[in-house]
Amino acid sequence: MAGQDIFDVAVIGAGPAGLVAGAACAMSGLRTVVIGPPSNPLDRRTSALFGGSIELLKKLDIWARLQAHSEPITGIRIVDGSKHLLRAPEVLFEAREAGFEAFGYNIPNVPLTEALEAVCQGSTTRIPVAVSRIDIGSENVTLTYRDDATITARLVVAADGRRSAARTAAGIDVASWTYPQSAIVATFHHQRDHHGVSTELHRPVGPLTVVPGPGKTSNLVWIEEPEEAKRLLALDDSAFEHELGQALKGLLGSISGLTPRQAFPLSGQSARILAKNRVVVAGEAAHVIPPIGAQGLNLSCRDAATLAEIAGEAKTRGEDIGGDAVLSRYDSARKADIGTRIFAIDLLNRSLLSSHIPGVNLARGLGLFALASSSTLRTQVMREGILPSASRPALMSGGEM
Repeated sequence: MAGQDIFDVAVIGAGPAGLVAGAACAMSGLRTVVIGPPSNPLDRRTSALFGGSIELLKKLDIWARLQAHSEPITGIRIVDGSKHLLRAPEVLFEAREAGFEAFGYNIPNVPLTEALEAVCQGSTTRIPVAVSRIDIGSENVTLTYRDDATITARLVVAADGRRSAARTAAGIDVASWTYPQSAIVATFHHQRDHHGVSTELHRPVGPLTVVPGPGKTSNLVWIEEPEEAKRLLALDDSAFEHELGQALKGLLGSISGLTPRQAFPLSGQSARILAKNRVVVAGEAAHVIPPIGAQGLNLSCRDAATLAEIAGEAKTRGEDIGGDAVLSRYDSARKADIGTRIFAIDLLNRSLLSSHIPGVNLARGLGLFALASSSTLRTQVMREGILPSASRPALMSGGEM
């Protein structure tokens, strides 16, 4: 490809966040290139996507392909898993109570990525290799890849992960922090039906979450202290299944069919500014949060839809889509949504870790009691979770689920 060939948008990174950004930009009439190696075809993880994200997949015309692989999430149960004498009441959020068929769907990452790749192959220029050099000029950005080939774009989307080279090239700093916790992830079969309900056990060391999968399977995110996580990983499958059953207090009956377990340390990261020097950050290049409340990829979808809307409108008006005015609009549009989600997840996680401090457990318990007692409050919380008032891009709006 000739170095003089200028794109409107170049997306660096080809995970789900990068692919959805590329597809959304192309849908908004932007000439787009997506550059980055394909995702791992053996990825066993899943992503719980809520209503706004599902609406985006519908507009990209891939939801019909994905629905057969997905499991609806019709309820979210929060259980006080502490051993305090006075425990908070169980809270069950039901989608039908808020007028939805489902909050969202739990989707395996492999078919999700394959569907997004197919869209990008048809609507963008797709280059399946890594970028080796990024040169930012006053009017465009030049990206170098295999054998010194180059592409040029007015605007770059940094969707190349938490250690983003594109973000660094733009001079965007981050705030980073860690937690004294590790998360164990796996998939398992169980005896009882999950009825489409995702369950979060709020424990003093962190949440234990099971998200409904196809049939009688669920996806596990088990947060523990690092040493305990190591011990659990060292157990054979039978012993681990027994301990998981004990931790779930028999909620799903007997446990079997455990997939290989993985563990990773919990950390957080936030870009101090979301756009600078013809580069916008999206996905984990913009925000990293613990796997609590299924916020990560839903935030990334809102990054993509917001960028596509702002940049598409700017092109229609004849603006420089990589100029400071457009970058400022993206930063302003995404800052509140990202900031409030990071704050809420961090506060929840730290409140669990601090539950031994007088008053902390009481405050959390009073909040759960209010939710358990008020249908109106639950409905408001549910609707805000589906599509936050701080971020309602057109590509994620539509008919309710």
